[in-house]
Amino acid sequence: MKDVRPTTSIVIEAIFNILGPLSNVAFLDLFAGTGRVALEAWSRGARPVVAVELLRRRCEAVKRAGVKPEEGLVLLFMDVRRAIRWLYKRGYSFNVIFADPPYDSSWATETLELLTSKRGLVRPGGVIMLERSSREIVNGIPKCLQLVDERRYGDTVLSTFRFAEGD
Repeated sequence: MKDVRPTTSIVIEAIFNILGPLSNVAFLDLFAGTGRVALEAWSRGARPVVAVELLRRRCEAVKRAGVKPEEGLVLLFMDVRRAIRWLYKRGYSFNVIFADPPYDSSWATETLELLTSKRGLVRPGGVIMLERSSREIVNGIPKCLQLVDERRYGDTVLSTFRFAEGD
C-alpha cells in the first residue's frame, strides 16, 4: 500500500505516553489508515473507539484483529468531512480526537477547522492531537484552540490542542 504512511512505532508509543491511561476514554481516529492507532487505543481500554478511513482496504490491521463493533471498536469507511458531520448529528463526543491527515496537504488546517465547527465532538477537557509533517505549517489555527503540547519525532510532529477556557 504505497499510498499509506503508517504511524511509526516510536510515534505510536509517544502518542500513548502523552495521552496517559485510556480506560473508558472515548477515542476518535481520523484518517485511520491501517488502523494501528485505533487498535492500540482499543487495546489500552479506550471505549468506544471510532476509526474513520475512506478506503476499506487500508484498515487491514483492524480487520485481522477481528474486533467487532459490540466490543467497542467501530470502523467508518467514509470521507472525514462526512464522518465528522455524521458523528456530530448523532451526538457522539470524544475525550481524544487523533488526526493523522495526509502529509504536506491542506488537511491539517482543514481538520482543525472542521473539528472547531463541530465543537460538541470534543468533550469538555478533551484533546485534539494532530500528527503532521515537520515541513508542514498549520495556517490559521482557530482562536478557540490552545496548543498545549508539541513534540517532534524525526519528520513527525505531534501537536495537542484543547479548547481555550471561556470559549
